[in-house]
Amino acid sequence: MDPLIIGRRIRQLRGERGLTLESLAAAIDRAPSQLSVIENGRRELKLSEVEKLASALGVDVDALLSSEPPTKRAGLEIALERAQRGTVFASLGLGRVPLRKSLSDEAIETILALTGELERLHTERAATPEEARRANTELRAEQRAKNNYYPELEAAARELLAAIGHRGGPLSQRASAELAAHLGFTLHYVHDLPNTTRSVTDRKSGRIYLPVHQTGTDPRTALLQAIATHVLGRPEPQDYGELLRQRVETNYLAGALLVPEASAVDFLEGAKRARELSVEDLRDAFAVSYETAAHRFTNLATQHLGIPVHFLKVHSSGAISKAYENDDVQFPTDALGSVEGQVVCRFWSARQVFELDDRLSPYHQYTDKPVGTYWCTSKIESSGTGDFSLSVGTKFAHSKWFRGRDTAVRLTSTCPDPTCCRTPEAELATKWSENAWPSARLNSSLLAAMPSGTFTGVDRVAVYEFLEAHEPHASNAE
Repeated sequence: MDPLIIGRRIRQLRGERGLTLESLAAAIDRAPSQLSVIENGRRELKLSEVEKLASALGVDVDALLSSEPPTKRAGLEIALERAQRGTVFASLGLGRVPLRKSLSDEAIETILALTGELERLHTERAATPEEARRANTELRAEQRAKNNYYPELEAAARELLAAIGHRGGPLSQRASAELAAHLGFTLHYVHDLPNTTRSVTDRKSGRIYLPVHQTGTDPRTALLQAIATHVLGRPEPQDYGELLRQRVETNYLAGALLVPEASAVDFLEGAKRARELSVEDLRDAFAVSYETAAHRFTNLATQHLGIPVHFLKVHSSGAISKAYENDDVQFPTDALGSVEGQVVCRFWSARQVFELDDRLSPYHQYTDKPVGTYWCTSKIESSGTGDFSLSVGTKFAHSKWFRGRDTAVRLTSTCPDPTCCRTPEAELATKWSENAWPSARLNSSLLAAMPSGTFTGVDRVAVYEFLEAHEPHASNAE
């Protein structure tokens, strides 16, 4: 039931029957102000209320529930009302256009044309960071609905591992190469891999090209991602939504190969029984990076352990790089609901861990937040793009299953209240407001658009020239 359409239909029928707002309100035992809210489409109706209104107006319920506006004018007014309630119109900071009888149909149509063009420019699928953030927000909601668990990808991993006789536990580099061989590929490590790629797969010749030097990364990861991409067989993405979804699926399948579900669940269930759950132990048991272990933990924790969790990857500046939650923790968001790039509260463990000199030991903390108390464990990892904290957390009630639950560290965060950590102390503000002139470091991605041609950003010229140079010839084919 569309409140706007029903409201306009009630108003039209009331006018046709010569009923005042007061008389119709009395007939349905409501105050005139309540009926006015209904006619303006600002409240959803229960079916029982629709039935009362239909009876009072002398029409069938179906007549009120029709999805078509009652008149052309009503349709224009409904469209204008929807436009003015939208986020794009609100972002303009303009006053609302009152819907008076003196406002002509032509004026409404002109306003709708202008707002429609703004909506188009705002939402069109162009290669911009804004579109990526929108797609990321949609994907994160999908992950939350699935508890970040994809059974079809777990099944694909089991099938692949069974094909090479893997009996559980960590996946070795040798076993990773056996997977490639099972799928008909040979591995070739080269010095001239195009710098926009992590690997290049030549399906024609059955070759996977990988870089000789993979500084700071697990050498298995790039190979398993190439294998996952081949197995999934997805077409080249045509927009950011497809690009991000394919990347999530590829990384998920690679993670499910590195940390097989059956072995990992046995390990985690034993740790839960002992009340010794630990991301570090999962990392060490399967010889993977802390980030891979943290991601894999979120895949399995809710599905198999019944523990809702959240995950954060936060840059040393405080900006969120990656985030996931199904435990109702509230991440900072922008107007579009995106969390990437938003700054985390200074009192969350994801920020507090940067204050420590000891970067080898895990950091545990309880945080009292507006939505409840959460326990988190955080650790810092460094990469070529800076230092990042990696955090896994859960509600207080589930902290009893984790090692580190006995921490005495407990802080309070009232964010998004600006007085929590975003408003300077009055004394400091008075002292420095006219004397401080910081020079900002411009985020390199702020103005950067994705390269034209493809949504992946891969330099096709370089890739094709690379394959041409490395193509095996009949005389020396392996």
